[in-house]
Amino acid sequence: MIVAEELSKTYRVGRGREITALDDLNLEVARGELRAILGPNGAGKSTAVKIFTTLTAPTWGRASISGIDVSRDPGGVRELIGASGQSTAIDERLTGLENLQLIAMLSRPTGLKARDRAADMIERFDLVEARDRQVKEYSGGMRRRVDIAGALLAEPEVLFLDEPTTGLDPRSRQSVWDLIAQLAHRGTTVVLTTQYLEEADRLSDTISVIDHGRVIAEGTPDELKASIGEQRAEVTLLNDSDHEAAMGILRRVAAAEPARSSSLRDLSVAITDGTRTLSALLLELGGAGIELVDAGVRRPTLDEVFFELTGTPPTDELRTDPR
Repeated sequence: MIVAEELSKTYRVGRGREITALDDLNLEVARGELRAILGPNGAGKSTAVKIFTTLTAPTWGRASISGIDVSRDPGGVRELIGASGQSTAIDERLTGLENLQLIAMLSRPTGLKARDRAADMIERFDLVEARDRQVKEYSGGMRRRVDIAGALLAEPEVLFLDEPTTGLDPRSRQSVWDLIAQLAHRGTTVVLTTQYLEEADRLSDTISVIDHGRVIAEGTPDELKASIGEQRAEVTLLNDSDHEAAMGILRRVAAAEPARSSSLRDLSVAITDGTRTLSALLLELGGAGIELVDAGVRRPTLDEVFFELTGTPPTDELRTDPR
């Protein structure tokens, strides 16, 4: 559905200086897929979205939506897509309903059909009670819902969401997450750039990690996690006196050398088959009369994947991409 082939973009700044935002980026997104794009600040995420949505032209390379070249036929591409940028593109002086009616009239024939479509979106996005209030009175989450609703008025085959939950409170973010999941479930192809690793982990079918303008890794969230580290079974003992016996059981069942924290009660061991080994460990520990406070399987997180791939701590650098 979406293809980028050696897509590159450079910007000229100052006297003879150039900045490379995209550097031979290659990307393919299947029809009906929800693809999350992650990358450190300045990696080129938003530049790629701007090219796909015909807002800027590539320096070289090719991008297409459903086989339509974004440079040769931008009008044809716009017939297929919807987009919601980092800043909401709505008029605060208008009501929520008036905003959607205006967008509907610009994207569809005017008259009753546009009004009906806007009213339908107001109901679908749970904005009925606020439909006649000016948008300047809306919360951040409500504004974002209006903005995404506007992007969907033309019933696009592909929806681009560039940092859709940046700046929202946790409750509003959850509301937008639910909305995005519903869109994907209905078959809309969604490309999502995000600064929240939890967002990508929770929503996406596939993740592309971009750094220095190139895709450096792709896969499902589980595949990316598995690619950078092992699973570990972790147990917390009730009694320090059970330490040596528990170490022996972990060593024997997992066929690996256990590790311990500064506390004698916190033990872990590398495992290869997840809950099966954990179940065997719990059975053996219980049979030996060793009581536990807690037990579980720990997998690498997307934070760890991100750091391993880019060398950038996500808590410091995974912020809104200025491009």
